[in-house]
Amino acid sequence: MIVNLAERAHNHNWRLDPIIRSLLDTDFYKLLMLQFIWKHFSDLRVTFTLVNRTKTVNLSERIAMDELRMQLDHVRGLRFHKSELIWLAGNTFYGKRGIFEPDFLEWLERGFALPEYELSIENGEFSLTFIGLWSQTTLWEVYALSILSEMRTRSSLRAMSEFSLDILYARAKATLWGKIERLRGVPGLKLADFGTRRRHSFLWQEYVVKAMRDTLGASFTGTSNTYLAYKHDLEAIGTNAHELPMALAAMAKDDAELKESQYRVLEIWQNTYQRELLVMLPDTFGTTQFLADAPDWVTDWTGQRMDSKNPYVAGDEYISWLRQRGRDPEKKLIIASDGLDVGQILGLHAYFSGEILGGRTPQEFRGAQDFLDLKKWNPKRRIRFSSGWGTLLTNDFRSCDPGGGSGFDPISLVCKLTEANGRPAVKLSDNYAKAMGPVEEVARYRRVFGTDGVTNVPAIV
Repeated sequence: MIVNLAERAHNHNWRLDPIIRSLLDTDFYKLLMLQFIWKHFSDLRVTFTLVNRTKTVNLSERIAMDELRMQLDHVRGLRFHKSELIWLAGNTFYGKRGIFEPDFLEWLERGFALPEYELSIENGEFSLTFIGLWSQTTLWEVYALSILSEMRTRSSLRAMSEFSLDILYARAKATLWGKIERLRGVPGLKLADFGTRRRHSFLWQEYVVKAMRDTLGASFTGTSNTYLAYKHDLEAIGTNAHELPMALAAMAKDDAELKESQYRVLEIWQNTYQRELLVMLPDTFGTTQFLADAPDWVTDWTGQRMDSKNPYVAGDEYISWLRQRGRDPEKKLIIASDGLDVGQILGLHAYFSGEILGGRTPQEFRGAQDFLDLKKWNPKRRIRFSSGWGTLLTNDFRSCDPGGGSGFDPISLVCKLTEANGRPAVKLSDNYAKAMGPVEEVARYRRVFGTDGVTNVPAIV
């Protein structure tokens, strides 16, 4: 059934139309990490904190606090349904059945509950924190971001007539189709939806995912949204994220243990999961230093996700490192996932999945016709490449507002681990603009890990 998005938006009822409909409405990697945390760090207490990196947008001016509380409280009242747990138990993920252990699923059914939240206004902005056991708290991240993103959307929708909403969604659909049209028929292309946390709305993400599935065929590999994968029989995509090395680093007793913590977390992970789930995220404290000092067994991992570094640079760096360590890059995988849009997806695919000919640049590949031209491109891959398409897939309403406003433009909103067992958590990344943590701790981490390969560019959505 095709949802009339304009009519639905015009008739939103807060009590009857909650933003989060299921606890499965989260990124798949959060569930994989939750089992990992439940197994190995069940007693660790943590704090997650909301951070709005788009300083020009004040969410407290757009969103009523009582309505935000209503949405957060609704999520706290949700529980995993037995049918959802049966799906997690019996489904095949990354070619393996039974990834989720029976005892873990039993705990999800009987022992899991989201902890309380702390919400206030500080210096005119929302202050939202989640404190509790790591195993209870970690799932709040994606729920909170999805709620705030959609509440901002709804605040802009309320001021529009139904006719204006028709125009808004017609333009957004045309934008989406323009992107899909450029991707159709591109040989060897692989991409997945990574857009849950900053989506325009749940209904729009669902519309986008179904459109990608119906038009791109095998090129669309699935979605990171577990609920949409469950509901529409799609592959659930995801591995792990920055919070794991951040937490282990925060617990380190000295500088030597701090440096080693980034490899220790991988060691525990590979003892928990195998094969395609062995995709590392090396940029938490800087990719260059990570690769330089990595134990040789790290080269046997399936691949890496590139986040805060220029993906062309990061991919080349990984390929070079693999060759230096005697591994064949063609058998490995890289996933680009930071602020992607259709042009960069096509350019990266041209660059890593084949050989660009005739002195052309990746930016010159704009559709299937360019990849099918034997004078432009030779489809001999350098490494397996895939894209995780996020915000600009599920929330690209730029220039769609018939009133000409920017209220639907996406913003950079994050909810990050800020403390573990009372000690500050730090993220350095490959981009100075994305560093998070107390100033003195960031300085200490940079002394321990160094700054090789780190650049300073604006944080993108």
